[in-house]
Amino acid sequence: MQAASQPRAWKVLLAFATIYLVWGSTFLAIRVGVQEVPPFLLAGMRFLAAGMAMYAWLRAKGTPSPTTREWGSATLVAVPIFLLDYGGVFWAERRVPSGITAVMMATIPVFMALSEIVILRTRRLTLRLGSSLLLGMCGVAVLVSRTVSIGDAPIDMVGAGALIVAAVGWAVGSLMTRKFPLPSSKAMSSGAQMLVGGVLLTLVSAALGEFHGFQLQAVSAKAWFALAYLVGAGSIVAYTAYIWLIHHESPTKVGTYAYVNPVVAVLLGYFLGGEAIGPRTILGTALVLVSVVVITVAPKSKPTEGVTADIATPGLSCKDN
Repeated sequence: MQAASQPRAWKVLLAFATIYLVWGSTFLAIRVGVQEVPPFLLAGMRFLAAGMAMYAWLRAKGTPSPTTREWGSATLVAVPIFLLDYGGVFWAERRVPSGITAVMMATIPVFMALSEIVILRTRRLTLRLGSSLLLGMCGVAVLVSRTVSIGDAPIDMVGAGALIVAAVGWAVGSLMTRKFPLPSSKAMSSGAQMLVGGVLLTLVSAALGEFHGFQLQAVSAKAWFALAYLVGAGSIVAYTAYIWLIHHESPTKVGTYAYVNPVVAVLLGYFLGGEAIGPRTILGTALVLVSVVVITVAPKSKPTEGVTADIATPGLSCKDN
């Protein structure tokens, strides 16, 4: 019976390939889209469409709708995750190459670890963990430093600042999902957060005046395809593969997307997006990824009491980029 319950190897490989390649490629799709559509508006359109589609599909399957209290929690969680994180990423990609954006967002485990040490106090600062946190920060410094000459130019400081705020927003939002009452169905929780996040992003877009002068008919087919890809492949297909994987593989294996996605994004940005890869990019990326790997695989130095650690979804509940 145990053998019969094991999924076929090709299904596992296909699911891993999906979260590796699709989530890694969403950064380039975002960059393509924000060249023609205002960033907060594009993000709002993405998550409104994905959230409505997921919510309608789950309700058709009989999944209960969130309660009033759960909708309220989803709204509070959507502020750091969607307004700060996704809004920051979409806005920054007008200033920062897509590959470097992915590398900067790979620092999320660094901020998650810091929050566990300082805020939750569910993790103790060890020499190994402290060294890996410092390594990650050094990687970011290499990417943005204007005092160190490594060959290629540093990235835009304002864009880099927005990405750091975005990474912190994701970490804070992840902490909130552990504390706030959300739907027991992970898929419905994600759908509700995306739907509310899409509404909030659209309202912010309107408040920032992004609707002024924007004409839908002027948007090219390439940008519409990028949006469709973000909604369909990035927010629905890859998330479905992710949820399936976490029920069949260990969290450690599934979590490898965190350091595969940036590599995929950098390579796609280079080959398809015309983005440069110089010594600065290589060194900064290497430092960040080594830091992420060490933090991810490091055992908890202190037992977690009274806290349930949810598996963070990159992009959806959440985090599909």
